[in-house]
Amino acid sequence: MINLIVLRFTQSLMKDMKVTPNDFDGSALFSWHANIYKLNNRKHILFVNDFSRLCIIIDGVRTSQLTLLKEKFQATLKAYLTAEEVEEKSIVQYMKYTSEMMISRTNNRSVLGTMKEISIFESDDFIDNIQRLKWLNRLIYKPIDYNEPIKEFKKHIQEIN
Repeated sequence: MINLIVLRFTQSLMKDMKVTPNDFDGSALFSWHANIYKLNNRKHILFVNDFSRLCIIIDGVRTSQLTLLKEKFQATLKAYLTAEEVEEKSIVQYMKYTSEMMISRTNNRSVLGTMKEISIFESDDFIDNIQRLKWLNRLIYKPIDYNEPIKEFKKHIQEIN
């Protein structure tokens, strides 16, 4: 297995980031769909894990700043998992996969549907992004048997060797 994360951009995000996608099929646990999302009148990038439906939201990325997008995704994911008290060794093991990222096209309509559900929330009054993510990742999602995304993600990243 190749150690990398696949970021599956929507057409609008590919156009905004000015990237050309590659075709790649990998494990759903290491695949994230991504789209532009307007929250509190600011541009954000929404990532949803294909397997667990865990979501990560980042901001402060402008057009064509792909390197910054990748760095912010890594930092936010690590900070969020730490805040959720995921075991440090599981975080380290998963983060090894984020050292390389490949951009691909979206390929799962169910994940896109989950993204649409999350994007319903166009404004909120959370003080910080971690609190927002804690709230969003405790919503129940039908595609994962009505489980909380954070519980699904935690369970499966502990099994990574």
